Amino acid sequence: MIRKRRVHGLGAYVLRHPAAAVPLIRAGFKLRRRRWWHHVPFLPLPDDDYWAFRQSTALGAQGGTLTPEEAVAAAVWSVRQGVGR
Repeated sequence: MIRKRRVHGLGAYVLRHPAAAVPLIRAGFKLRRRRWWHHVPFLPLPDDDYWAFRQSTALGAQGGTLTPEEAVAAAVWSVRQGVGR
């Protein structure tokens, strides 16, 4: 199964701003699916339904996409909260 791109241009943004990779990885790991090693692809990715919920609550509408700047700002905020898995 091919996963949809979650945030358009995030890879290019991280190449231009390498310091953004650390909060993105830390926040992304907080969103991981429980028992992720039992699901293909064997990566710590969030469940599609959970990601859609988080994205709609962040954007206030369904079907929108986060800009790389919004994704990094949300990741920094998430890491600063100090709670999660």
